[in-house]
Amino acid sequence: MEERVVIVDDAAIILKSAKTVLSEAGFKVTCLKSGRLLLDYVEKNTIDMLLLDIKMPDLDGFETLKLLRLWEKENSRKEIPVIFFTADDDCQSETIGLSMGAMDFIRKPFVAEVLTLRVRHLLDLIRLQRDLHAEVEKKTREIEGLSIHIVQTLAEAIDAKDTYTKGHSSRVAEYSREIARRAGCTTEKQEEIYMMGLLHDVGKIGVPNAVINKPGRLTDEEFEIIKTHPGRGAKILQNIEEMPKLAIGARCHHERYDGRGYPDGISGEDIPEEARIIAVADAYDAMTSNRSYRGVLPQDVVRSEVEKGSGTQFDPKFAAIMLEIIKEDVDFKLHE
Repeated sequence: MEERVVIVDDAAIILKSAKTVLSEAGFKVTCLKSGRLLLDYVEKNTIDMLLLDIKMPDLDGFETLKLLRLWEKENSRKEIPVIFFTADDDCQSETIGLSMGAMDFIRKPFVAEVLTLRVRHLLDLIRLQRDLHAEVEKKTREIEGLSIHIVQTLAEAIDAKDTYTKGHSSRVAEYSREIARRAGCTTEKQEEIYMMGLLHDVGKIGVPNAVINKPGRLTDEEFEIIKTHPGRGAKILQNIEEMPKLAIGARCHHERYDGRGYPDGISGEDIPEEARIIAVADAYDAMTSNRSYRGVLPQDVVRSEVEKGSGTQFDPKFAAIMLEIIKEDVDFKLHE
């Protein structure tokens, strides 16, 4: 079945070129020239992906999306995935768009291959999420009810967005489970934390690739975009009613023990235990993975950073367990 893509832009040349590119890629494409026409169109038609220009007369893209989300809520409709078209290199616009629920941004004039890949990649990720949700609905509330294969596939799709950290989610999940085991958690809770670790970065689905894969240091504006991923991840996972705790790892893994983390600035034991475990595992893997601007850090540096972060960035209990694991890893095999 052809996937249905709607493009909304007041520029005829953009509509024509985008329709040509996406039609040739196998999508069923509809072109509309205004937000008003889109709001009329959704009442009688189904859309798999919406490409929405930001700067348009009458209703701009942000206003259009706001009205669309209101209509969806009032009519109990699922939210249509949105990619914004923009001619500006404006991080503020991206921050606003992502906070409103947009999945990505595409610059104009666009490159045909990039447009096709972005649309295809996001539709594949959405399908994986829906498959995960559908699979979970068939199962019981217990951990055995979740298909590990689908979760791992989703985790791999998340990691594929980052050129430099392949396998990050799987390693964080493994480290988290081992910390939980050594902390005396039940086998059931260990597996639950493993699953939460696999999906802790699911919100990065909505972060532009250019920000995730930027060589070197991020600007303040780009870091603000990165900081949207915990909230977005929680929003994705909170709909899986059979495993309500999945959203905790996504939302809280960047909280700090001293309260200086994000997105909520909670501290100490107000941070869910699962998230405090994942936070240590996530930081360890970040230091022991290759990045665009550095290689794997030496083990003694990693050890020092975990020690330094104990009681400030990390729960001291779980930092101590991580230090035990590092001490036992004599040949430094635990890295990317």
